[in-house]
Amino acid sequence: MNLKDNYRAMKLEEGIEFKPQFDKRDGLLPVAVQETNSKQLLMLASINAEALRQTMKTGLATFWSTSGSKLWVKGETSGDFLTVDNILVDCDQDAFVYQVTLQGDGVCHTHNKHGKHRKACFYRNVDTKSNTLQFIKNLQ
Repeated sequence: MNLKDNYRAMKLEEGIEFKPQFDKRDGLLPVAVQETNSKQLLMLASINAEALRQTMKTGLATFWSTSGSKLWVKGETSGDFLTVDNILVDCDQDAFVYQVTLQGDGVCHTHNKHGKHRKACFYRNVDTKSNTLQFIKNLQ
């Protein structure tokens, strides 16, 4: 790394300028969604620059739907909105964590045995010995 590149990296990693690196990943960056109070990981999604702008403007978690190729406000169809309490950015400014308050049952499109949306998309773990999925008891 030359001196100019080193300065750029240092400014990005240690500076205060907010400069998300959307150009690094073809315009999409990952965002982990975490419940503010419990710290539970709820879901993983993608954002583009417009989704980030909308999230910052409205305070509601807005993502880029990779399957529908459009902006998507979490909760617009289910009613389970996510109010963004805090946005964390990693050292390279190419990944985010949205700390949120859930306004509804859950974020997952799947349903639990009671017919409600699951609170989180991460409700199973991998049993590495049998190479199978196991439901996490308190997240069913």
